[in-house]
Amino acid sequence: MSTEQNKALARRIIEEIITGGNMSVADELVALDWVGNPTPPDVPPGREGLKLVVTMYRSAFPDMKTTIHDIIAEGDKVVVRMTHSATHKGEFMGIPPTGKSVSFGEISILRFAESKNVEFWGQTDSMGMMQQLGVIPAPGQSGS
Repeated sequence: MSTEQNKALARRIIEEIITGGNMSVADELVALDWVGNPTPPDVPPGREGLKLVVTMYRSAFPDMKTTIHDIIAEGDKVVVRMTHSATHKGEFMGIPPTGKSVSFGEISILRFAESKNVEFWGQTDSMGMMQQLGVIPAPGQSGS
């Protein structure tokens, strides 16, 4: 696969699976033995684990929109810098819905083999998201 083809696959994964929640696209574009780094505790390995994580996020943030700022590829890897925006409408990691809007950044690296995403490494601004939800005090705010 060319780097341009891999970039197009990465864009589809983000737009159709992560943002759109279309799990049939996961069956098409994600390897059965997919490896995610990191994944939450108790998430099974492979494609089914990815589906579980996406479903967890989409249940908590059903109106999630993703803006892709950069897609850079070299060899079999694609780097994506993006921002997710959503409203907290469902339980998320034990946090009841707050109704608050959040916007948080993510940088991900996806590795492809034979037209499938086989590995994923992601760094998400989870701290910023939790501060926006009011779960963790923002700098300068007291914890009480």
